Amino acid sequence: MKAFADTGIYVTITVPNGDIPSLTDSNKAEKWVQDKIKPYYPDTKIRYIAVGNEILHWGTPEQIDNLVPAMKTLHGALDKAGMGGIKVTTPHSLGIMLSSDPPSSGAFRPGWDVGIIKPMLKFLNETESGFMVNPYPYFGYSPGNDSFALFRPNTGFVDPETGNKYDNMFDGLMDAVYSAMKKLGYADVPIIVGETGWPSLGEPWLTWVNVANAKSYNGGMIKKSTSKEGTPLMPGKSFEIYIFALFNEDQKPGSLAERNFGLFRPDFTVVYNIGVMNGTTPKHGPTVSPSSASKDGVSGDSNEPSGESQSNSAEKTPYGHNGSPAKDSDAVVALVFVLATFSML
Repeated sequence: MKAFADTGIYVTITVPNGDIPSLTDSNKAEKWVQDKIKPYYPDTKIRYIAVGNEILHWGTPEQIDNLVPAMKTLHGALDKAGMGGIKVTTPHSLGIMLSSDPPSSGAFRPGWDVGIIKPMLKFLNETESGFMVNPYPYFGYSPGNDSFALFRPNTGFVDPETGNKYDNMFDGLMDAVYSAMKKLGYADVPIIVGETGWPSLGEPWLTWVNVANAKSYNGGMIKKSTSKEGTPLMPGKSFEIYIFALFNEDQKPGSLAERNFGLFRPDFTVVYNIGVMNGTTPKHGPTVSPSSASKDGVSGDSNEPSGESQSNSAEKTPYGHNGSPAKDSDAVVALVFVLATFSML
């Protein structure tokens, strides 16, 4: 955390999933803020506290039940410590979606919708925070929709309910989330893209995992974030986007593809360039993602599942398996990169 002091770089700190139940206690939440945040703030610009990572997908019943109460208690502790400018949120995989195709049918899973997500949206709205999701068109890839997933020219499709045309999967996913939020009465809560990306190297049978496709997707995300064109249901909307990831993770367990989402290798050589080296990407907004914070709240290795949540879902569809955030079309776009864990070669 000290390494980010006086750099102007915004940071997101993650509360480990296992700590969530204890943080419903105001005394423990206040101690957590004093121990984990106060020593570094405001020299290090902390933008968000992410309470857990993809809790509804990966968490235990106890963690799920205590998620919103912990978010509220932690917000109160920050306020009490004079750090009310730090926003509290939590990232979600799109496993929270009951439906997403077509986007107008977007709805959250029953039980989670009114029991957890609606009160969460109420809290986010009251505190001017954002609803954080991790959309991965990569996990919704099929041979027939490659151009649609990769921001390449394609015929697209029309949502029969709205008449809106979609020419990329990302817009469909975002509008499905928006539709689900609107059904709960909270369409005005900003949507934050907590992480998204495409691997550049994988197992031989993953023919769609290569540098060209990774560059196409992440390059498309940059254009999307800076265009201010929004989506068919959110025209002119600017999104705060975290690209997963800055570095390949050679020590990460799992598949070869899971270790190769980065723009750079562990030895700092470039895998592919989408403007980072020549400074053409936006330079404002946070640079450490919710999924890359350690148990001590310091940027680095994640102890919670990240990035592969959609690939593990049995309900995979063409839409995946399933300062404060901008609220208007004039808001600054923040394009950010996840710092991954790696070994020095």
